[in-house]
Amino acid sequence: MDKEKIVVLGLKAWFDEKQALHGINIRIKEKKATAVIGPSGCGKSTFIRCLNRMHEAIPGARAAGRILVDGQDIFGPEVDPVLVRRQIGMVFQKPTPFPTMSIYENVIAGLKLNGLKGKELLDEAAEQSLRRAALWHEVKDDLKKPGIGLSGGQQQRLCIARALAVKPEVLLLDEPCSALDPISTGKIEELIHELKNSITIVIVTHNMQQAARVADETGFFLLGELIEFGGTKGIFTTPRDKRTEDYITGRFG
Repeated sequence: MDKEKIVVLGLKAWFDEKQALHGINIRIKEKKATAVIGPSGCGKSTFIRCLNRMHEAIPGARAAGRILVDGQDIFGPEVDPVLVRRQIGMVFQKPTPFPTMSIYENVIAGLKLNGLKGKELLDEAAEQSLRRAALWHEVKDDLKKPGIGLSGGQQQRLCIARALAVKPEVLLLDEPCSALDPISTGKIEELIHELKNSITIVIVTHNMQQAARVADETGFFLLGELIEFGGTKGIFTTPRDKRTEDYITGRFG
């Protein structure tokens, strides 16, 4: 029986008066890749931003319900959102390396913020994170060069390395390949397969073939509701809900 890493109960979210999520219930398994699919504006990104309390950082945004990570409610009064974001890392749609920093400085930025000192420790963490992000061999001789000098696909893997450096238990990927070419996309997908052996991954994707390739389980969102959730193969071959079938077969979306 696979262990549940994140249990979401009755999650609702708003932007001012507009409700974006309507009572989401979902159980995300540990050390698996879970894909979130659905048409634009259906609440996918809002959902994963709630998982590490980034949603509420938007002015006028709020959320209600419960999100249990290893049994602890991240909305609990005693919980520090900063610690939640350290435990649950995030990589965005557009690569976001820090523009004024070198490749090396980008990777260790979070560690330094958390107070890690000592060149040897930082060097080791940088190398380890770049190796885990499948980028080390491409950049090891150029660590002092600016992160923004890399190609788009390399920048995205640099952002993944930066997220991995602080050793999160969960990695959220919000359409990480939508701005990338097919070769870079393939590298990110290989990376997801590799990383899910040691970390829980939740990926938002518009690309249904990508969900089918990388995800163990898939959730289909529509108009702020979770319509269907289950094993990826079942969702794509024998969906239980007609709306899921219509979306997957391209009747809308």
